[in-house]
Amino acid sequence: MKPARKGWRHLIDATGYSIRGLKAAARHETAFRQELALCAPLFLLALWIGSEPVEWILLLGSCLLVLVVELLNSAIETVVDRIGPEYHELSGRAKDIGSAAVMLALAAAGLTWSLLAWQKFMA
Repeated sequence: MKPARKGWRHLIDATGYSIRGLKAAARHETAFRQELALCAPLFLLALWIGSEPVEWILLLGSCLLVLVVELLNSAIETVVDRIGPEYHELSGRAKDIGSAAVMLALAAAGLTWSLLAWQKFMA
């Protein structure tokens, strides 16, 4: 076990690990790259659709939620794949549950964007 770092050193190390994780996801996970590419223009669009800070938070937060859930799903899939290539019912279930979480996050984001866009353009 490595010695525990404290204070600023711990914060710096943790930030480095997080950046390394983001780079790994961008390099190895197609779904993460696709969702990241979708979120980039949506961030700009959110500033136009939203008319107040709470709406901006909802729009941007829903995009970030999708990315966070995708990162967690990718982590689950990576650990399951590390265990072994042979099929196991529990491994398949873990991957399916992670995928379901991403689907629900995407649905929540789609609902948020749809309702706020409807409010701006149709109301």
